[in-house]
Amino acid sequence: MNDDVIYSARQIRKDYRMNEVIIPVLKGLDLDIRRGEILSIMGHSGVGKSTLLNILGLLDTPTSGALMYRGRTDDSGPRDLASADIATKARSRNQEFGFVFQFYHLLPDLSVLENVLLPAMILLSRGEYKSRRDTLRKEAEALLDRVGIQARKDFPPTRLSGGERQRVAIARALLNRPQIVFCDEPTGNLDTVTGEKIHELILELNRTLNVTFVIVTHDPDLAGLARRKLTMLDGVFVESNATGAA
Repeated sequence: MNDDVIYSARQIRKDYRMNEVIIPVLKGLDLDIRRGEILSIMGHSGVGKSTLLNILGLLDTPTSGALMYRGRTDDSGPRDLASADIATKARSRNQEFGFVFQFYHLLPDLSVLENVLLPAMILLSRGEYKSRRDTLRKEAEALLDRVGIQARKDFPPTRLSGGERQRVAIARALLNRPQIVFCDEPTGNLDTVTGEKIHELILELNRTLNVTFVIVTHDPDLAGLARRKLTMLDGVFVESNATGAA
């Protein structure tokens, strides 16, 4: 690994079986993700973009290949998360990675603030969460303020617009101070003006917090924010280019 590479996928394959037929979706992909960058992955529907993102985020398991993650410290060298046990994967998803999805996935019975606090609720025991609750609430409120929605902290998500819900989802993704935030079509359910505001927010958070963003998108304007843009076709990368953005 180069010094700035935080996460490397090596020869990632993903096959699905339908009856007796094996359908290859990812066909031996290699990918390096660098600390502090914005990386976009584009391609038509069905080429494997979301499958790759789910595998990188440990929401799905590759058929074969390695996921070498360097993490917050280089002391012990990179770890292969593809072969890690279930508990290690769960900890990595919670502590190292954040997720932003097209349809937000906010819990309607919780307030905006409680939705942002969910990653901490999952990470900590009941006693630990109770002892740190005030501090965590302040951190969550600070994130809501950063994404411009602190005034809605006590609202249920059902009272928010699509853009507001996505801002809550981004704040939630950042609560545990992840190294990488994986975004799957984060503006795909938003109108153009609202989508542009989310673009600006991602740029600002990348610049000020040095958080790495990996974004799967059909939106060329969102992809244009990235320093690197990869294009997928039929389960492989067919194009890679660097831009001046980010």
